[in-house]
Amino acid sequence: MHIAMSAFILDTLAPDLIAAVRAGLPVTAVDDALASGRVTAAELDRLAIPRKTLAHRRAKGRLTPDQSDRLLRVLRIVTEAETAFADRVRAGIWLRRPTTTLGGEAPLDLLDTEIGARQVETLLGRIAHGIAA
Repeated sequence: MHIAMSAFILDTLAPDLIAAVRAGLPVTAVDDALASGRVTAAELDRLAIPRKTLAHRRAKGRLTPDQSDRLLRVLRIVTEAETAFADRVRAGIWLRRPTTTLGGEAPLDLLDTEIGARQVETLLGRIAHGIAA
C-alpha cells in the first residue's frame, strides 16, 4: 500500500495513520520525503533512519513502527514550519538556523527526540500566532 505522505501529515486525524505507523510505512515513504526536497538524506540519516538501516529496510520493504514514527515526526514539523511561515524556503531556512530560543540549536536538530519536537512545535505555534518567539 503506497501512502500519500502529505495527506497523512496534513490530516492528523486520519484514521489510518496509527495503523500505518504500527504496520510500518513502506520504504517508499522515505523516497517520497527525499524527492520532495523538504529534507535531505543526511537529515533523515541523523533524525529518522540511518542509511545503513535504510538499506536493510529496503530489502524488507517496510520501516519499523519506530522508524515510521520518527519519519512522520520530522515531516510533521517541517509541514508545521511551512504553514507557520507560509513559505517553504523561509521555513527551511528557519528549521536549519540555530536560535537562542532553543538553546542555540537549530530546530531541525531537536527532532531526534519527542521532547525536542514538542519544543519546536511550541515555538512554531507562537510564531504562527504572532507571539514574540
